[in-house]
Amino acid sequence: MSTVSEAIAKLSKTFTDQPEKARTKNAAATASLQDGLQFLVTGPAGEKILTDMPAPMGGAASGPNPGWLLRAALASCNATVIAMRAARLGVKLETLEVTVDSDSDNRGILGLDDRVTAGLLSLRTKVRIGAKDAAPAQLREFVAWAEAHSPVGCTIRQAPSATTEVEVV
Repeated sequence: MSTVSEAIAKLSKTFTDQPEKARTKNAAATASLQDGLQFLVTGPAGEKILTDMPAPMGGAASGPNPGWLLRAALASCNATVIAMRAARLGVKLETLEVTVDSDSDNRGILGLDDRVTAGLLSLRTKVRIGAKDAAPAQLREFVAWAEAHSPVGCTIRQAPSATTEVEVV
């Protein structure tokens, strides 16, 4: 049994026996203005990423833009959940690539037309997956299972309530 499979089995037992332990407050991400449209995003355990907008939007393109981070989060979350499911069922994946792309209308972010959303118009996910010891149907099941259990994917589809608190300094 793999380390991933063992960890998932142990955690699953804990959460089944003590469901109150499954609920958690997730780590915050804080974006701090650096220069122009460049932001340093940090987390409580020392995580860091620099974001920026492309030059046509007024940025310096010194880092990925926030929309790309959303697509990256969806791609990596789906890939992680697929890999977790495969490990849990004893399948060693040899190939796993998840690509997410999207369409948008930049009039929304610029506020040029209130009828145009600043949100993404569509998201597309492509999965390349392979394993010597699994049938194609089982590999497709891993992907379907991940679609139903990926925290980032579920959050995007479910659009949870969101609040904003403003502190003027």
